Amino acid sequence: MTAAVPATGHPVPVPDDSHASIRNPVLTGFHPDPSLLRVGEDYYLATSTFEWLPGVTLHHSRDLVHWEPLGGALAEERLLDLVGVPDSGGVWAPCLSWADGLFHLVYSDVKSLAGAFKDVHNYVVTASAPTGPWSEPVPVAGHGFDPSLFHDTGPDGTGRSWLLWLAWDHRPGKDPFAGILLQEWDRTARCVRGPVRRVFTGTELGRTEGPHLYRRDGWYYLVTAEGGTSWDHAVTVARSRAVTGPYTPDPAGPLLTSAGDEHLALQKAGHGSLVETPDGEWYLAHLAARPLTPRGACVLGRETAIQHVHWTEHGWPRVDGDAGPARPAGHVPAPRRPGRSAPAPTGPRPATPSGLPGPEWMTLRRHPDPRWLTAATDTGGLRLRGGESLSSRHRQSLVARRQQHTRFRFESTVSFVADEPRQMAGIVHFYNTGLWHYAHLTTDEELGRVLRLAVCDRGRYSEPAAPVPLPAETPVRLRLTGLHGEASFAWWDAPTRLWRPLGPALDTSRLSDEYATVGDADGHFSDWGFTGAFVGVCAQDLTGGRLPADFTDMSYRALDEDVRRPGRENERPDRSARPQP
Repeated sequence: MTAAVPATGHPVPVPDDSHASIRNPVLTGFHPDPSLLRVGEDYYLATSTFEWLPGVTLHHSRDLVHWEPLGGALAEERLLDLVGVPDSGGVWAPCLSWADGLFHLVYSDVKSLAGAFKDVHNYVVTASAPTGPWSEPVPVAGHGFDPSLFHDTGPDGTGRSWLLWLAWDHRPGKDPFAGILLQEWDRTARCVRGPVRRVFTGTELGRTEGPHLYRRDGWYYLVTAEGGTSWDHAVTVARSRAVTGPYTPDPAGPLLTSAGDEHLALQKAGHGSLVETPDGEWYLAHLAARPLTPRGACVLGRETAIQHVHWTEHGWPRVDGDAGPARPAGHVPAPRRPGRSAPAPTGPRPATPSGLPGPEWMTLRRHPDPRWLTAATDTGGLRLRGGESLSSRHRQSLVARRQQHTRFRFESTVSFVADEPRQMAGIVHFYNTGLWHYAHLTTDEELGRVLRLAVCDRGRYSEPAAPVPLPAETPVRLRLTGLHGEASFAWWDAPTRLWRPLGPALDTSRLSDEYATVGDADGHFSDWGFTGAFVGVCAQDLTGGRLPADFTDMSYRALDEDVRRPGRENERPDRSARPQP
């Protein structure tokens, strides 16, 4: 069982190519809030995963161009329990750092987010390798989110570490983004100590969050995200001679933003982190999004991009590139001296969680467990035992991967025979528990075994196509084809050797942050969307019987731009093609 496209869209390992350029986004599909770290000649990226498991997706590179997926860091229930968390809750804004020969990972686990309150649990874990094993989580301040660690191991040998996080204020009339807090972190005792200081209250852009701290030439630089997570998002920088502040913002304004130019390919640029290469070059990793239309839906979610940074004579960082100052560029010069190859990092290779076909595959809210997910030894695929409905925030049986291209195809063969209509299994185009499109096998009292198409639109359930009667027990191959703003399901009719459409083309813009976020004129939000669309397989058994379904030959691939000939945009693609081997 394979996925035809690597998680990054780039081959690994990579040759030495000193003339290569960074092509943005470097991590396509849902990879927001990047934390970029260098250890020796190895670079690591950690990104948010929200309600998806394993928590905190990790990538490795030697040149900032090619990125190898390492899977997720938080792959055990002792490290992260997401059962019951709300949509777009869970893991927010991790920070990966290095000190004392250990990787330090600090992250938020958000248990509630709508309305005035944010119930957040923040933790620190450590490991000698990015692939783990990770230590027992140490809880830290939980009255805000986006924590990070800064290790002040500069030439003066202070050796002190500092924890930063956002202060959240729920009170009416107060700015909920109440500034960046700082407290000393004792690496030996693994606890905070000393006073809590409010070191920065932000610029006029507001909504100051996502702090990262750096030291250069006697200055401490505080990099923050501002302007909200949508079209006005930005990266801002402030500095101080003392780690405890006060911090003065860069008078030139944001280091990076897409605000005010809807024609930029990379929108929502913000939430950044800096890294210095072994040769003294600087780069900024940041999130960005690519809407289907100007200010339209970003079905791929927020992705990770990298910009080159230079420093002014006055000691301020500046983004430079083909898009102009402070604007995200699509192509960026790679470091002058990249690593010779992209070998595995020091330490054991990450183990793919039991039953999953590769590091790009994830589960929703519950970790892989033999009680619901195993290898199907007789078919060579996955076996899922039916769980709760696709609207459940607890115990779904769902295995999926990020949608990483606006033109894509996903297929799987499904072996499943239901005993009653509350038992289902199939392939799904999924955003969250209230937004999904689902082609599934089930049964009907009158028609017998059938294939159905279901749509959930902000919790409203419908079936936009008549059920299709199927042979009694034979496996069925299902296909999902995405073409920019639409996606269509189809099934392979073996006797006629034709792909048959299942229902109409569906609007994929509904599977996006923009559509998922629901607020009112007063700025109060009942639902948030921070993730991106996924494709995958799932099984439900609402009787509690845990009826199994087998999935074989799962494949995901990007479609070339010439899949359909010009002038025939309204045709269904490859309706008569044979199934992929």
